[in-house]
Amino acid sequence: MGIFKEIESNVRGYCRSFPVVFREAHNATLIDDDGKQYIDFLGGAGTLNYGHNNPAFKDALIDYIQQDGVTHGLDMHTEAKRDFLETFQRNILKPRGLSYKVQFTGPTGTNAVEAALKIARKNTGRQTIVSFTNGFHGVTQGAAAVTANGYYKQAIGMPLPGVQFMPYDGYLGDFNTLEYFEKALQDGSSGLGHPAAVIVECIQGEGGLNVASKAWMQGLQKLCRKYDMLLIVDDIQAGCGRSGTFFSFEEFDIQPDIVTLSKSLGGYGLPMAVVLMKEKYDTWKPGEHNGTFRGNNHAFVTARRALETYWADDSFSRQVKHKAELLKKRLNEIRARVGGDIKHKGRGIMQGLEFANGEVAASITELAFKRGLVIETSGSDDQVVKVLAPLTIEEDKLLRGLEILQSCIEDVFESRLSKAS
Repeated sequence: MGIFKEIESNVRGYCRSFPVVFREAHNATLIDDDGKQYIDFLGGAGTLNYGHNNPAFKDALIDYIQQDGVTHGLDMHTEAKRDFLETFQRNILKPRGLSYKVQFTGPTGTNAVEAALKIARKNTGRQTIVSFTNGFHGVTQGAAAVTANGYYKQAIGMPLPGVQFMPYDGYLGDFNTLEYFEKALQDGSSGLGHPAAVIVECIQGEGGLNVASKAWMQGLQKLCRKYDMLLIVDDIQAGCGRSGTFFSFEEFDIQPDIVTLSKSLGGYGLPMAVVLMKEKYDTWKPGEHNGTFRGNNHAFVTARRALETYWADDSFSRQVKHKAELLKKRLNEIRARVGGDIKHKGRGIMQGLEFANGEVAASITELAFKRGLVIETSGSDDQVVKVLAPLTIEEDKLLRGLEILQSCIEDVFESRLSKAS
């Protein structure tokens, strides 16, 4: 692995936790160059909801390439884009009663967030965006401004104005944090002023698997409408089925003004991002927010196939919800078996266990990797061990991965207990 240390930037991150060279992958299995197999509970940080090298997507992509389909088209009209848009409208928007315009941005989630923030400010003429404690929205300048974690902010190297933070649901225990938010909106001396928009995750993936309740999300939408603020839902990690429904907000009976999607949208792991906005907010002038790679036609092909394969009806959603219940049950069994101050976090196939600190969580994930399980941490102190497996993971493999996780937690706790005594 010398070439990586020799010329790759110090900014590399995941490879430090998983220091091998991977050569092959199938659904929820990774294989390194020594032939060792690993169960993948990382899933490309939410990019591989449909697994590695999904054969349905692979065949569609190979056929498209063999037929000399357009690879790159900026934002020009192509068959691949047309077919994706028609399928997205038919399988996703119309069945949910949603009417959004679709903006293709640069192919990363952070670029979709940048565009969403610009849309909000452009339409309201106001600058302030309200974000929430433990929120994560990306690391480019605008996205980092609405990201709560100071680690990512410090790398920008300059002040990040135009953002105010409010406490997320549950941040203050049983206290309804929206009461504080509204009090600040009503008080001309609170320092909040009149925000343009709020940006929120229904499940805070990087922030520690904190979950907003239906009542809180409905209350937030009501607050936005009452005080003339746009509601932006960042569904980049929690979307595309991760919560059990295509959008993480579906079960809340709300309709955000703007939605950002990326990660698993491309289906095959190919980069793709969009902003969905209510038509009245589509006030862009041509080319006002652009990007050379907003026309990734290969991603359009595999994204369309994902929608056709998994979202033509509710059967896949039901499968995901079944696995999510199984995951919740096993995580709580592990928590009860080990004892101590361990908390269950998250929903959908986006769940985990919160430990006392990041040191404990890191010891668990390090041991898990040695035993053939790729799993990461999240949270303000990296204290949450997070299961982000492909939604298509075989049930027996999911259970096997959880067995490995349990053995690692038990051994780490036993080791720490023996050292303490």
